[in-house]
This record gives sequence, structure tokens and C-alpha cells, in this order.
Amino acid sequence: MTVKRMDNVSLVVEDLEATIALFTELGLEFEGQMRVEGSWADHVVGLEGMQVDIAMMRTPDGHSRLELSKFIRPKAIQPEPKNPPANTLGYLRVMFAVEDIKDVMTRLERHGVKLVGKLEQFEDSYLLCYLRTPEGFIIALAEELK
Repeated sequence: MTVKRMDNVSLVVEDLEATIALFTELGLEFEGQMRVEGSWADHVVGLEGMQVDIAMMRTPDGHSRLELSKFIRPKAIQPEPKNPPANTLGYLRVMFAVEDIKDVMTRLERHGVKLVGKLEQFEDSYLLCYLRTPEGFIIALAEELK
């Protein structure tokens, strides 16, 4: 086997504090925040003079992490189109298994999250929905039906 585990998924955001609050509302745990810069980071990422503030969020089960990155230098660039549809190459979507999907949707709406399509039931297995965040990426929610 080559891969031991997946350490994290990274999202580049404009408003780090608001995004931390959004994922905290969803139930992720804030692990910490730091600034990353220096020649080693430039070489790894391929951006000269890079400076980025990162925050790590952990799922309650402790198995997954989300790295939120706010670029100070160079400035982050906007994708085109700003809110890409689901068939866009490199599409930004993160899915979470939740309990009481309707309650989660209501709580996330207070953070500016909007329903993309509809809340739908897949067979007798799941309730599913896509929510677009103010940053433009999608949070997918899945509630397993008993």
C-alpha cells in the first residue's frame, strides 16, 4: 500500500474567521491557527514570497481535518465563474455526514449559506443537499435514514 491515510483537505478562503465560525457551527473542532511562510513553503507550494494564515479544523470523530487557508501574499485569485456548477473540473465540494439535516441547514443559513438545489431523499438511505457558502465552495450534507 502506498497511502497511509488522508491527512486533510484544504480550502482557500477570503474570510478566515467567518469560515472558522461556519465550520464550528457545523460541528468541527478548531485545532489551531498559524502563519506559514519561508523558502521551504515557497518551494513546496510553488509561489514565491508566499505568506498564508491557516486554521485546522477536525471532525468530531478525529479522523478527518479541514485546512482553511487565507493567502496574505500573493493575494488569492477568484475562479471563473465565481460560483462554479457541479461539473466544473477541480470542483470544490466537501461532504459531511450529519444528524438532523434540516436543523443543520437552518443553523448554517445564519452564516450566509444558501441551498443550491433541493433537499432530496435517495431511496430509503439518505437525505442529501448541497449548500453554497459565501466563499463559493459547496458543503454537501448527508443524513443517513434508519
